[in-house]
Amino acid sequence: MRMRVALRLVGAASMLLLGGCASMLPRGAARTDRPWQSYAQAHAAYAAIQPYVTTLDALRKRGVDPDSTPNVQLLSYADILRDLVPAGGDGVALDRGIRDCLREQQQCVGYAIAQRHVETRRVGNFWADFLDFRRETRTRGWQYRMLVLSVNGRIVYKTWGGEPHIAQDSIERNPLGPLQSIGDSVARRF
Repeated sequence: MRMRVALRLVGAASMLLLGGCASMLPRGAARTDRPWQSYAQAHAAYAAIQPYVTTLDALRKRGVDPDSTPNVQLLSYADILRDLVPAGGDGVALDRGIRDCLREQQQCVGYAIAQRHVETRRVGNFWADFLDFRRETRTRGWQYRMLVLSVNGRIVYKTWGGEPHIAQDSIERNPLGPLQSIGDSVARRF
């Protein structure tokens, strides 16, 4: 009788231990404090900007305040010239907003906004991961970048880019498990 109870307890404990192993795998996240919770919200904020109509105050009301929003890079006239005008591009037709910005020089300020939300999880078998036989990592998220140019407090140019769906999976296999790294360290010594 006692033996049966003991076996059942050991079996139940084993099931709990093995069932909860996946939750013991490492996880990570790379987030920026951001005004938008999704790629779609970021793009909607961008789409609402109208060159020569939208002001910096209106941009601040939409969640992009260069003074308080994280990950907003201020671009000087020299930065804008370097980033938006091709070298030797004398005959290149530039957007009206870029031309106006370059003409105004010191009154022109650029704002490069980079927002991202990326989560990384290890998935798969806990023991294979723990003993370094097989590690699976799944990365999911999004990132959004926009650039706006302002002359005297009015947006004159905008452009954007980004990744709406970041999805990366990696698998690392070590046939020797924990012994794999021992071989690497011995090989380095010689």
